[in-house]
Amino acid sequence: MQIQVNSDNHIQSSIRLEEWVRTTIESTLERYEEDLTRIEVHLRDENGDKPGPHDMRCQLEARPKGHQPVSVTHKADTLELAIEGAATKLDHALEHMFGKLRNKRAATAANEDGGQADALLEEEFLENEQAALNS
Repeated sequence: MQIQVNSDNHIQSSIRLEEWVRTTIESTLERYEEDLTRIEVHLRDENGDKPGPHDMRCQLEARPKGHQPVSVTHKADTLELAIEGAATKLDHALEHMFGKLRNKRAATAANEDGGQADALLEEEFLENEQAALNS
């Protein structure tokens, strides 16, 4: 899973910040590592140089293999809280998406197995009918 960190002009990017962002996202989303190709991180200070509540914004866009991208945004007072909040939101969004896919696969498999079971029951019924007619 590749993690790409982008920030606006008001956030001073550094190797330390990028490593912290990657570590936070990897630890939060490690169970999806095989299912994701890339995560794009967009960090932004909404108010620029002016202080204000909830002016730090983190947007995460995950690219699941074979599916449409999933995007979440979280705003907070600090960059750390924005990143952690967005990572948690993305974890929940991916859990929901992959859960729906698992349920869909399980329902499809049950229908297929149910069809085989019905065919076996029908075959057994016809054999018994034939045996009764021949007796």
